[in-house]
Amino acid sequence: MFKILEEINASQLKTNVPNFKPGDTVNVHFRIVEGDKERVQMFQGVIISRSGRGINEMAVVRKIVDEVGVERIFPVNSPLVARIDIVRRADTRRSKLYYLRDRAGKSRRLRDQRRGLKHNQHDGVPIPGTEVSTKVKIEPLLTADKPAKK
Repeated sequence: MFKILEEINASQLKTNVPNFKPGDTVNVHFRIVEGDKERVQMFQGVIISRSGRGINEMAVVRKIVDEVGVERIFPVNSPLVARIDIVRRADTRRSKLYYLRDRAGKSRRLRDQRRGLKHNQHDGVPIPGTEVSTKVKIEPLLTADKPAKK
């Protein structure tokens, strides 16, 4: 019985979910069905928590609209979630960022993650805006042909 449930759960898991964590700013594209019409709405905000595993995994996304905090809970593996894009990564030392609910103004900001190209990838694909330029032009500072002017 348990193996049957595991197989059903495994078939429902999405394979293209990026590796996001609390503190990351994400765009969640969510399908909304109204009658016989369907549209995709984008919700951009900061991940303040992630809980559950497998098909029960949830992510709480928080954004500020007209100085009012709005939180939405998204089931990560739901068929209604069209895609999740990582906009920005941030360094955090907590797995639950509930303290952001009490913050206002600039204290609500999170510190950007500043690392090399190796760390700014999820599933081998670079995150937009985090590419590192590899073209370096090296010019000599002093030439040995001419002595320095006094």
